[in-house]
This record gives sequence, C-alpha cells and structure tokens, in this order.
Amino acid sequence: MSYLVFARKYRPQQFEDIVGQQHVTRTLVNAITNNRVGSGYLFCGPRGTGKTSTARILARAVNCAAGPTPTPCGKCPACMEITGGNALDVLEIDAASNTGVDDVRTLRENVRYLPTHGRRRIYIIDEVHRLSGAAFDALLKTLEEPPAHVMFIFATTEPLKVPETILSRTQRFDFKRVSVVDLSLIHI
Repeated sequence: MSYLVFARKYRPQQFEDIVGQQHVTRTLVNAITNNRVGSGYLFCGPRGTGKTSTARILARAVNCAAGPTPTPCGKCPACMEITGGNALDVLEIDAASNTGVDDVRTLRENVRYLPTHGRRRIYIIDEVHRLSGAAFDALLKTLEEPPAHVMFIFATTEPLKVPETILSRTQRFDFKRVSVVDLSLIHI
C-alpha cells in the first residue's frame, strides 16, 4: 500500500466539491456552459483555499472528452492524466523555483505547440508573484496575444506583487478563507 498525502487523497474532483468558494465556481461553470472560457485567469487568496484544485478542475473541464463541460467525467484519458499529474497538455509550474526570464522564455517558445490530446494547452503557474520582473515582461507578450489553444491559470497568495500589466490581462478570482461552518459540513 502506497502512502498518499491527505490533501491529495481528498482533493476535490468537481466544481461542486470545492468548499466555500461558490462565487468562483459558479462563475467558472457559467463560463464553461456558455462557451466563454478565457485565456488567462488569476486565482488569488490565502493558502489552502482551493486555488490549485480549482485550476486542475478547470483544466479537466476544458480538456474532457465530453466537454468542454462543467462536470468533467474523470474517466476519459485527458481527465485521468490531469488527475494523475502526468498530462502533456497541462503543465504545472512552481514559480518559486522557476523565477527566471529563461524559464519564461522556454515556456513562451513551447506555447506555439498545439495540444497533444485535449482542446487546449493549459499552463498552471503557482505562486506567480515570485516571478522576476524580467520574467513578467517576457510573459506579457504571450498574454497580450495568446494563441487560441492556450490558457494560463495563475495562482498567488500575494496579488499585490503581480504587475498591473499582468492583472489587466487576466480574469481575477479572489478566494476567501473557508469558514468553520463550511469545513464542518465536509463529508470525507
């Protein structure tokens, strides 16, 4: 029997499983339902509020074989690869360890490649505020004119450190702390 971290074992798999963030999930579900999914999102909020989980669910919703759908099946190859963390079309980058302009230039070069299985190539950049100023400048051109097959989802605990030029090119969602009442309603 292999050990799995508690947070990964019980990670939400659907938008309805995200606790205490109905204002975010409702908006994303409506965007998917109305075929109005954007190319850049910024998820802001304290640690442990579901930013990365929501990003992964959004990636599954967009690339699901039955989709784009607000309720990804979880059984198609795209959903299973994204859940397993080994999808070629969904790249999770930790900006804390990839802060340099060279890392972003590599990303920018890879953006031009079409997705292998899904509809979109999705870049989830966690702790995006840790990127250097030069890295943000290198990313800006791609955010201004993103290819139709690319989506960026940025997650940060410190949105004030993200340059205004990046903020103005993304849809911002503010995650709030989960209340004790909401936590007590979770059924594991």
